[in-house]
Amino acid sequence: MITSSNNSKLKNLKLLQQKAKARKEQDVFVTEGVKMFLEAEPDRIKEVFLSESFAKKTEYQPYWKELPVEIVSDEIFAKASDTVTPQGVLCVQKQYHYSLDPILSKKTPLCILLEDIQDPGNLGTILRTAEGAGVDGVILSKGCVDIYNPKTVRATMGSLYRVPFMYTEDLEQTIQTLQQKKVQVYAAHLQGKTYYHNKQFQTGTAFLMGNEGNGLRENTAKLADDYIKIPMEGQLESLNVAVATALLVYEAKRQRS
Repeated sequence: MITSSNNSKLKNLKLLQQKAKARKEQDVFVTEGVKMFLEAEPDRIKEVFLSESFAKKTEYQPYWKELPVEIVSDEIFAKASDTVTPQGVLCVQKQYHYSLDPILSKKTPLCILLEDIQDPGNLGTILRTAEGAGVDGVILSKGCVDIYNPKTVRATMGSLYRVPFMYTEDLEQTIQTLQQKKVQVYAAHLQGKTYYHNKQFQTGTAFLMGNEGNGLRENTAKLADDYIKIPMEGQLESLNVAVATALLVYEAKRQRS
């Protein structure tokens, strides 16, 4: 049993939780909680850390019996956890690697394009919403927050395991590639003249969403096939980016149902 926070494996676990660079270099990420553990693909799990009390719960023992497990004293596990009320299980898993080709191989792909999203919770919520709406892929600019940030991972509620996603070094080039494949790119933009529910999203569609504070970069927005907007009452100019994304993708889902 690990009883010291100076243990080398725990030190590396903390590093992976805190540093995107370390996660990238080791090609892994950390998940926390029972749900994320039970839904993980066993062959992707590299290491499991269990609190002493969790390890005694017989109903979960069959799930980790064949995995590389480290038992950690409850006190030390609480220090290693990234949450206020730890559930007793942390996993180190292999990162996912997707490409654009499988997404574009769909007959009428539905995509989300994200530029410079900074809030981990927003990104996680968008990925979770994407699964619910049947989105084929989420494409992120290199300026977006790390999708393996522990807060993002928790906010996905497991959708991280099931929704294809990829970072692109050149978002503008990726937009042009989508357009060449007959995917219409719609920018959620304050200058939009048409409400989103008056557009047709039954063919290949990508929704282009911008940074929480600054919206889309001007050069990026100009590449869109059209600007769309969401009806607003009161003095609001815009909605939270995760909420706005949800409205758009669920309208596409409604039209395609």
